Amino acid sequence: MKDKLNITIRIADQPPIPLTINREEEEIIRQAESNVNRLWSNWSERFKTTPESLLAMVAFQFAKLHAVQSAELSRTAEVLKGFDAELDDLLGHDPGRDPAE
Repeated sequence: MKDKLNITIRIADQPPIPLTINREEEEIIRQAESNVNRLWSNWSERFKTTPESLLAMVAFQFAKLHAVQSAELSRTAEVLKGFDAELDDLLGHDPGRDPAE
């Protein structure tokens, strides 16, 4: 079975976009396409503006969501790092030391 897959996505009222993706990415790509198109459709009824402005608004919304998620991921990683250090202290484990010693 091929590792790559050729698909076509359609975003808003734009021409189809051909993509070559990893087969395991198809579900997430289709979900992203659906999310963008759903927001585009909702906002095109709600906001009377140019298609370019509307697409910019949609792009900004998803960029903002990405930024928020990235910040949350960083904060979560820091919390987990702190928990890991506390656990090492409780267990008397020195992270720089070989556990086999």
